[in-house]
Amino acid sequence: MVIKTDRININEVNPNAYKPILDLYDNIKKSSLSNSEFLLIEIRASQINGCAFCIQSHIKEAIENGEKQYRIHALPFWRESPFFTNEEQVILEITEEVTNISIHGLSNETYQKAIQLFGEKKVSDIIMAICCINVWNRIGRATQLIPERSQY
Repeated sequence: MVIKTDRININEVNPNAYKPILDLYDNIKKSSLSNSEFLLIEIRASQINGCAFCIQSHIKEAIENGEKQYRIHALPFWRESPFFTNEEQVILEITEEVTNISIHGLSNETYQKAIQLFGEKKVSDIIMAICCINVWNRIGRATQLIPERSQY
């Protein structure tokens, strides 16, 4: 449930606008990414973008799916943390570089490391998952989506 703000509710104004994003989301959920990898992408990108609605809803989902809270708390500091596998670290590195695309883009070093580790198909899935959550984050920030407090 979403608390009503004074901003537009795109789903009410133009419900068809969400359809391609929901189709992308559904496609990614069936991709080579594990549920845990997908949620790490969603949470980390949402943290960078400052989307409170997405941060809270994806953290709630991650905990319900068995993710450890100490790992969630460590996400902003994943480089200094011992809690993430090498694969997760590469995924988080791509997430940060693509989410902050205007700074340096996706570096060749990170891209090559990912291709070597995952192959083209999974790297494609990672990039599309990052793009999808960034779209949702921008909608959430632009329309000031706020989750209900009672949900937590």
